[in-house]
Amino acid sequence: MTTAPTARAPRPPRPPAPALPEFDTLDQAHREALQMLQAFEQLLAHLHDNGPDATAQASAQRIIAFFNGAGRTHHADEERLVFPPLLSGTDVEMIQHVRRLQQDHGWLEEDWRELSPQVEAIAKGYNWYDLAMLRLALPVFTALYKEHIALEESMVYPEARRRRQAELHGRDAKS
Repeated sequence: MTTAPTARAPRPPRPPAPALPEFDTLDQAHREALQMLQAFEQLLAHLHDNGPDATAQASAQRIIAFFNGAGRTHHADEERLVFPPLLSGTDVEMIQHVRRLQQDHGWLEEDWRELSPQVEAIAKGYNWYDLAMLRLALPVFTALYKEHIALEESMVYPEARRRRQAELHGRDAKS
């Protein structure tokens, strides 16, 4: 004998979900990027007086590790997790912001590809790096990175978080 299923009692309301770990990770990557940009500036000042000594080499290795690793992963995560829901929306201004950030990702990669051989030379203790080139290129790279982070943190991430919370809240209301 089969009995009819009984209706489930409604679930009690809950407070909003906490910030998503993926956003915490993205925010942490921004802090690390700003620290690496500052370390990069300090490296150039150090090189002027000391050349590619052990301190410069260690600093250059950390800079390379970040921009070749976590920095690139961060941009890929944004492209995969943050941008698609915003691009599928109808907010034209937000779509323009996201498109700009995508363009920034390309430019930041291009800038890094120009800088990285110089930093790799320093990391290996070679003297053939071009300090004048680094002094000209680093401010451009730094300014773009800082503008990029400011746009993400002031406009894009808050909207992405808001949409994610609404999505989670909507699911909770249905279940």
